Amino acid sequence: MMSSITQLQMSLAEFLQLPETKPASEYIAGQIYQKPMPQGKHSILQTRLVTAINQVGEPQQLIYALTELRCTFAGRSLVPDIAVFEWSRIPVDEDGEISNKVEIAPDWIIEILSPEQSPNRVINKIIFSLKHGTKLGWFIDPDDKSVMVFLPNQLPEVKYDADILPVLRVTQNWQFSAADVLKLLKFK
Repeated sequence: MMSSITQLQMSLAEFLQLPETKPASEYIAGQIYQKPMPQGKHSILQTRLVTAINQVGEPQQLIYALTELRCTFAGRSLVPDIAVFEWSRIPVDEDGEISNKVEIAPDWIIEILSPEQSPNRVINKIIFSLKHGTKLGWFIDPDDKSVMVFLPNQLPEVKYDADILPVLRVTQNWQFSAADVLKLLKFK
């Protein structure tokens, strides 16, 4: 379970002055929560899913996925397992390089449930992001072999097996099923 590492009320500006922790800490409604250390299933899904997304999105400059990227927006500082940006919204500096400080919500947020995580806190992070500009959320539960899909102004849907998952509109020619996501766990 994500554990609160401080009970003191702290401002976002004060939080952003603290040194980074490993695993990352997030600032939510004045509280600091440290994410759990990723375990095997989480780690392999995160690595392989980012690779799959970037193989589709990078060559045509459609989207780009980043892992554990701190995104600070709407009074919170979150670190999604995977943050995906449409190419035109990738935060860059004056040299055209990725910005160190990202102060916008990702277009697509992907969270992978770890055994000791609070599902409600993770789902709340996705819902908060959707309320502040995120277009799509996936909540992957490796043990349940499911992907819960979140879209703005809609009830979430749980997808299994051959169910096709929605992707960002700019990648509509790409199809990925819940089974495709969960096959990424396998080595055989």
